[in-house]
Amino acid sequence: GLLTRLQTSAPTIRTLSSSNSFSQDIPSCLWKLGRLNHVAIAVPDLEKAQSLYKDVLGAQVSETVALPEHGVYTVFVELGNTKLELLHPLGEKSPIASFLQKNKAGGMHHICIEVDDIKTAMTELKKKKIRILSEEPKIGAHGKPVIFLHPKDCHGVLVELEQA
Repeated sequence: GLLTRLQTSAPTIRTLSSSNSFSQDIPSCLWKLGRLNHVAIAVPDLEKAQSLYKDVLGAQVSETVALPEHGVYTVFVELGNTKLELLHPLGEKSPIASFLQKNKAGGMHHICIEVDDIKTAMTELKKKKIRILSEEPKIGAHGKPVIFLHPKDCHGVLVELEQA
């Protein structure tokens, strides 16, 4: 009776709730998101932060690199599947300086996701009313073109897209 009907309907329910229905809701894009490249953390004391990851946690930590065009010093911490980028202000107009004024202890600043075609991504994102914080890509810390998406259009997260 009832138990037999429940058992035979279970596969139908699983089929209906499969991820196929979710993927059909995603519009096709001419560009693709890739892997998480890094999570960027603003730090008030770069040497202390480097020491935490290198000396305390045992991570491989890069040398400090100045990126005057972006107003930051960067240090990369290698992890098995991604990197952390430690950011420290460089110059008076550094976006990291203003971030640290609001967040004295530092904190997560942005995430960086790779894309296969940054120019096409920009065009499509603009059509979808996602604000991009520059007219053209800039060369990022890895020597590749990058753009930043407005955090108010990305649920409060500053998103960096980097050409893979």
